[in-house]
Amino acid sequence: MNSEFKPYYAVIFTSTQTKHTEGYSEMASKMEELASKQKGFLGIESARDNLGITVSYWESLEAIKNWKQQSKHLEAQLLGRKKWYDWYHVRICKVEREYQFNV
Repeated sequence: MNSEFKPYYAVIFTSTQTKHTEGYSEMASKMEELASKQKGFLGIESARDNLGITVSYWESLEAIKNWKQQSKHLEAQLLGRKKWYDWYHVRICKVEREYQFNV
């Protein structure tokens, strides 16, 4: 086990979209770029079929709070509720341990 592992946080954003997705991909790209510049940002993974799941990783709860309150992110959240999402669910989890498999 990596003795230097430090717990971190994952924000799991699960969603279903409306049929009106014009502008969504562009905004998602902008938000990913902006998030990557935020203090405490560690990374992001995303997949979308019928159900979308985006997981962003952060050093602390404070970093997550700051990202949630970032002005351009607030605008994107509003547009998401008005135009792009039928439903979404956000979960914030502390990652205590991780492992992976590689070929």
